[in-house]
Amino acid sequence: LIRKRVMSSQLKTIKLHVGKTSKRTVYLLYIEGVASDKDLEEIKKRILSVHNDGIADTNMLVQIIDEHPNSPFPQFYTTERPDVTVYKLFEGKIVGLMDTSPFAFCTPVSFFDFMESMDDFGQRWIVSTFIKVTRYIAILVTLLFTALYVAVTTYHYEMIPQALLPTLLESRSKVPFPPVIEALFLEFLLELLREAGARLPTKVGQTIGIVGGIVIGQAAVQAGITSNILIIVVAASAIASFVIPSYLLSGSIRIVRFGFIILTGFWGNIGIVFGMGILIIHLSSLTNLNSPYLLPISPMYPKFFKYSLIRGPIKKKAERG
Repeated sequence: LIRKRVMSSQLKTIKLHVGKTSKRTVYLLYIEGVASDKDLEEIKKRILSVHNDGIADTNMLVQIIDEHPNSPFPQFYTTERPDVTVYKLFEGKIVGLMDTSPFAFCTPVSFFDFMESMDDFGQRWIVSTFIKVTRYIAILVTLLFTALYVAVTTYHYEMIPQALLPTLLESRSKVPFPPVIEALFLEFLLELLREAGARLPTKVGQTIGIVGGIVIGQAAVQAGITSNILIIVVAASAIASFVIPSYLLSGSIRIVRFGFIILTGFWGNIGIVFGMGILIIHLSSLTNLNSPYLLPISPMYPKFFKYSLIRGPIKKKAERG
């Protein structure tokens, strides 16, 4: 499928083997003259250094060869779509395929590659830019919305509009738990529903997700375990997490969200500032094939913003490439 889309002699393939006993075959694809020779040698060296047997999938391989295995954030872009793979090849990426695995990995990538979807290129650049900006807002919502609720209802009641304050106080008057416990309970319950819906058959999973969320949420409010306003906040955070195109990045953001809730339970808004500082420092320290994870923000390359942070006109991008 890739060769049908790239009918050029510049498309090169390197065949490698992984594992002492299993000898799984890995193919590295790149476009000569576009991909970096230095990156190619580095990824070859890492793959050849893998001696683990029992690597069943591409997603397992990339976890072995990445540079920061203890980070929750994905460092290799994986996809099952040949059109996405070809697009990455023309961007100068190196693509890896493993026999019997439906996934391909692309490297080097940055955080902003996980915020990009091929559907963006099927629309006008202004519309696609608006959608991209919406995704960045969605990340902030899913990260901070529930944490902000905990901070406000625990330490900063002065931030609540006066007209909303009586409603919020009435909603929380029957809840015996502090906001941080209440929020963690609902977030954990939502993760259970999400995981149950993914493991069950499609029709049953959708029913469990919708009916379970409505019934359990309503029952929790009536029982006085949680407030109805927090259910709205948690639901908004969950919806925002679905806006992120990459499932791997979405899962990472959901995990980090629990950290922000715990920090705000201890320190309020100061916890949010502290958490954002730690998160930015962590992301800035990550690399993929020695390429900065936050490129082109760190280090700063403003001329590439329109090809990563937003989606500039395709005509100019083609002229650039």
